[in-house]
Amino acid sequence: MPSRRQDPSRVRAALDIQLADLGLPPFAGADDAAGPAVVAAVLSAYERETPPLREALRAAVRFLLDELVARAPGRTVEVRVPPFAAVQCVEGPRHTRGTPPNVVETDPRTWIALATGREEWPAALADGRVRASGGRADLSPYLPVV
Repeated sequence: MPSRRQDPSRVRAALDIQLADLGLPPFAGADDAAGPAVVAAVLSAYERETPPLREALRAAVRFLLDELVARAPGRTVEVRVPPFAAVQCVEGPRHTRGTPPNVVETDPRTWIALATGREEWPAALADGRVRASGGRADLSPYLPVV
C-alpha cells in the first residue's frame, strides 16, 4: 500500500472546521504547515476532553502515517489505524499477498499519542492499545515521528 499524500485543501478545510469547533480562528499558515497544525488541533480537542471532528482526526492520522513512511520507508510492516488508513513501512522483505506477517494495529487516539511522543510504545503495547504481530512489528525505533 503506497502512501498517498493528502490533498492540502482538504487538510486545511478539516483544520479550519476543527479550529472553529474549538473556538479558535482559522489557520493562517501555509498549506505545507497544515498537517502539523491539524495534529495540534486534534490534540487540543483531546486535552479539552472533547472528541475531535472526524475529518480533522482523519487528516491528523494520515499526516502522521505519512511521516512514519517518510522516516521508515519500506514494505515490511503494515500499520493499520482503522477506520482511517493503513500504510506499509520499514525496510526488509516485501509483503505482497495475503495477511502480512508483520502488522501493527491501533486506534486513532493511541496512534496520535505514539506518533507525537505523548505515549511510549511499550506501555501502549502492554495494555493492549497496540496490537503488534511479527518479528519486525516493533515501531519504537521510529517513534515519535514529529
